[in-house]
Amino acid sequence: MTTAVVAALLNYLGVVDLSHCSLDQKSLHLDFVHMISQTAHCIAQGKVGSGFDVSSAVYGSHRYVRFSPNVISSAQETVSTTPLDEVIGEVLKGNWDHERTKFSLPPLMNLILGEPGSGGSSTPSMVGAVKKWQKSDPQKSQETWNKLSEANSALDAQFNLLSRLAADQWDSYKSVIDSCSRFKSEKWIEKFSEASHVEIVKALLGARDIMLRIRCHMRQMGEAAGIPIEPESQTQLLDITMDTEGVLLAGVPGAGGFDAVFAVTLSDSSTNLTKVWSLHNVLALLVREDPRGVSLESDDPRAK
Repeated sequence: MTTAVVAALLNYLGVVDLSHCSLDQKSLHLDFVHMISQTAHCIAQGKVGSGFDVSSAVYGSHRYVRFSPNVISSAQETVSTTPLDEVIGEVLKGNWDHERTKFSLPPLMNLILGEPGSGGSSTPSMVGAVKKWQKSDPQKSQETWNKLSEANSALDAQFNLLSRLAADQWDSYKSVIDSCSRFKSEKWIEKFSEASHVEIVKALLGARDIMLRIRCHMRQMGEAAGIPIEPESQTQLLDITMDTEGVLLAGVPGAGGFDAVFAVTLSDSSTNLTKVWSLHNVLALLVREDPRGVSLESDDPRAK
């Protein structure tokens, strides 16, 4: 929402042009939208968070390393006593050292977000609890953090592998994805005998196994910090989700808690999951993975 409002205002006022410009020019304009949006978001929430939600809204799907907090932390302190144009001027001159690398889901995969309707969680308090745990037990917390980071990187690599398999063996890849979308994961491997098909299925199952490791590390972190990063109710829901036909993996997004769940589905199997979720009072939201980021829409994007 922050990014949409900031981008709309800047484009309307002619500060940026998000319609008819070259890729290089658009990149510069998106960078401008990103800096203003991050600043507005951090001032509004009273802290410098990960910034990934704003970054992904601006640039679309990507792998992200956050900027140094001091780039905009001063803006939080001076915004109430200094003219806004001066505050923004200093922000724009800052050293924005965030990193973005290309990332997208492999072909024929869909990202689905669900709202359990069981109440939300306070992200700032949960983040605060994790930081407190890190200070009280630096060795154990660092070990858990490293394992989680390694698993996240492994999942990224597995998605890249699947994308390469799709590019190199499209017919086999499409056949496997379409077939697996109709069955639970435990049945996938027995459906194929050709080496190229088996290779793709093993890559899919590898992604599932890595996601289970990620969930395990997040639960361990939550238990150690005394907060429900993947609470029991979410664990049960995620297990049911991952046992649904055509679901590759599932987890809790962001800082975790009760806010939402996500799933990656294969081909046209999202309808299966929507029905299963509805039986457990989970609303499938009208959002999807988008590699484009912020852009001008001539029609209602929800109708696409």
